[in-house]
Amino acid sequence: MPKQKNPILVIDDDSDVLLSTRLFLKQHFENIHTESNPKKINELLSQYTFDIVLLDMNFRKGEQDGAEGLYWLRHIKSISSSTAVIMITAYGNIELAVEAVRCGAVDFVLKPWNGEKILNAINKGLSTISGKRKPVKKNLSTTESSFIGQSEPIKDLLNSIEKIAQTDANVLILGENGTGKQLVANIIHEKSLRNQNTLNSVDLGSLSGTLFESELFGHAAGAFTDAKESKPGRFELADKSTIFLDEIGNVPIHLQSKLLTVIQQRSVTRVGEAKPKDIDVRIISATNGNLQEMVNKGEFRQDLLYRINTIELTIPPLRNRKEDIPLLIEFFMNKFKKKYRKDYVDIAESTITKMCKYRWPGNIRELEHCIERMLILCDGNQITPDDFTLSPSLLTESNTELDSLNLEEMERMCVTKAVDKHKGNISKAAEELGLTRAALYRRIEKYGI
Repeated sequence: MPKQKNPILVIDDDSDVLLSTRLFLKQHFENIHTESNPKKINELLSQYTFDIVLLDMNFRKGEQDGAEGLYWLRHIKSISSSTAVIMITAYGNIELAVEAVRCGAVDFVLKPWNGEKILNAINKGLSTISGKRKPVKKNLSTTESSFIGQSEPIKDLLNSIEKIAQTDANVLILGENGTGKQLVANIIHEKSLRNQNTLNSVDLGSLSGTLFESELFGHAAGAFTDAKESKPGRFELADKSTIFLDEIGNVPIHLQSKLLTVIQQRSVTRVGEAKPKDIDVRIISATNGNLQEMVNKGEFRQDLLYRINTIELTIPPLRNRKEDIPLLIEFFMNKFKKKYRKDYVDIAESTITKMCKYRWPGNIRELEHCIERMLILCDGNQITPDDFTLSPSLLTESNTELDSLNLEEMERMCVTKAVDKHKGNISKAAEELGLTRAALYRRIEKYGI
């Protein structure tokens, strides 16, 4: 029986309940979101349109009165009256059930619930939804509006984003290629007070030296050959908004002083002009390099680094958040099944298990490309471990780890496994390897881990 596509949100402070509910509902529905903190309800409803919300009645240990659950029930119905809300609780109380229904709930389910009962409650809720329902708020694409993951590193990252988004602090995003630096910049902008204007992104790594200054700061007519008319630069175009400077380490040293002046004075002077123009811009920068090392080598200005990293965010590599890989696989499978009209293709659990063991040096970008390639080339209705032959990079990495006797390669593997095992805790990884922290840092830098 094909899975239903109705979006469902489960809100409960018990992580075991969230996991078991998700695993059960995934057998019947494609789009399942889980959340332990009810204070995230506003954010979730602003990003998605849910048909069903399964809502816990109590979110504080020892409480049984259901007051908080009723509060959030009324709140959800006030924002999206067409969303069907099902209350779940460990404490049976007829009066509470009646009050929940009076406040707009379609059903009331007791824990521990059985599968048939929860499905009946959901189907009851779906039957109350009109086919003509209109979403209350814009349903943003997941790739544009949210960072997929429930691991601790991602929770910490999203928590930091929540704290800084509505400030105008300059942000420096650090992370390896493919980890999602552009996505984090998008999320910060979407949550900022400047989100009514478009984020202006500049890939500094793609700009040639001759066009660099003109592209960033603009130019006057006649400033150089082929400058037939005046043109504003990216900073002017980002006025009252946010500018995202990707690969900030690629700014030539002779232009870094001008960039520093723009950031300090909040004004920009076009090439060929003398009069500066005031701008109101928030600056988000990103790099996969080590800017402090560049400073030590004289390749990057120390004062510029101070200006761009008022707040510094580091995105963990995928190998340090492997518990998020199944969620990412699910997301990309749904995305590409729709794109290539292959709704009948599924992915075997054994395949997911094998993918979770892979190191993913290309991070999320590599995972996305891998799933797209396997889905396109898969001949059957299920992607199995044998389909890894469709992804040469996976085979190469697997063979290297199993067969190579190269000492440097074996050392790299041991360091990687130790760091992964201890989830990035350098002290514990160094202790297990019999190294000092400094020695481990040198090896991490040497192998680009």
